[in-house]
Amino acid sequence: MFRKKFITIASVASGSFLAGLATDKLQSSLKNTHFLEEAITNHDDVLLPKPCLPIFGTVSAASIVPANTKLDQSKSIPPEPTPGASRVSQIMRFGFPGLDNVRSLDDYILSYDRRNRTAHWVFEHLTAETVAYNEKVDRSKCEFVEDESIHPYFRSSNSDYKASGFDRGHLAAAGNHRKDQLHCQQTFLLSNMSPQVGKGFNRDSWNRLERHVRNLTKSNKNVYVCTEADGKMYVKYQVIGKNHVAVPTHFFKVIVMENHKQELSLESYVMPNQPIDDKTPLTLFQVPPETVERAAGLLFFDKLSLDKLKTINGKNEVWL
Repeated sequence: MFRKKFITIASVASGSFLAGLATDKLQSSLKNTHFLEEAITNHDDVLLPKPCLPIFGTVSAASIVPANTKLDQSKSIPPEPTPGASRVSQIMRFGFPGLDNVRSLDDYILSYDRRNRTAHWVFEHLTAETVAYNEKVDRSKCEFVEDESIHPYFRSSNSDYKASGFDRGHLAAAGNHRKDQLHCQQTFLLSNMSPQVGKGFNRDSWNRLERHVRNLTKSNKNVYVCTEADGKMYVKYQVIGKNHVAVPTHFFKVIVMENHKQELSLESYVMPNQPIDDKTPLTLFQVPPETVERAAGLLFFDKLSLDKLKTINGKNEVWL
C-alpha cells in the first residue's frame, strides 16, 4: 500500500549584500493577513509560539554529532497544524527566516527585498497531492505580471528583463503548485522572479533541482522548501532594466523532508547562476546548511533544531 508522504521545501532569493532592511505592513487585501493570530492557536487549545519571529535561533552549524549518536525524533519537533489551519501556518511550520516585507500568497510565502527588486526568500510546502498532474491547470495560460502589492518604486517589471540576456527565473516553481490555476498564476508574479542565466541554468540544471524537489514527495509525507538568490559579496553587482533588478550570482535551496515515521532529513544546495553541464550531478552542489545561513544572514527552519534531523545531505551526521 502506497503511504503518502510529504516533503517541505524552502527556497530563498536574496542578495548577500544585505539590502532591503525596510519593513512594510502586510497588505490587508491579502487573504492571510491574520496569520500571526491564527498561528499561535492552530493546534486545538494549546498555546504555541508564533511560527515567525525567529528571535532565539536554534539553527546553526559548527560541529558534528557523530553518526552513532541516538537522536530522539519524537521530541521538540513542531507538530503539523490541525486540519483547517491557515495555509501560512502549514507552510511556515518550522519558522520564518525573517519578517522583512513578508507577502502571503495562496500557496507560498515570500519576503521581498525592495532595494534589489527580488525576494529575500521564498517558502513552500509540498506534498504528493499538491505537485500531482492536474489537467485543469495549464501553465501556458499564465502570464508574468507585476506584483501590485508592492509600491511601484520598488517593483520589477517585464521591461527590466527585455533584452537583458536573463530569464525570469522562478523561485517558487510553477510545477510545485498544480492544485489550482490561481496558485500556478501566482508563481508568475515578478516578485517571485530573479534574473537567471537561461540556457544551461534556468532551463536546465535549476530545472533539474526543481524536479528533484518534487520527486521527494514520492517518498516523504511533507517537503518544506526555502529558496534564495544570493548576490556578490561586495557592493558592485550587476543590475538589469530601468528598475535596477539585481542579478544573483548564486541560488540556494534548503529542503526539509518528513517521512511517514516523522523522521526528518535535510538537503542544502548552492548553485552558481551560470551554465552548468547537465551531466554534473546535483550532489556536487550540496553544502552544509551553515554555508547558506551565513551567506544569507538568515536562520532557516528556526523552530527546528538540527539535532532532530536523521540525515543532512544523505549523511548520518548532524551539524549543530
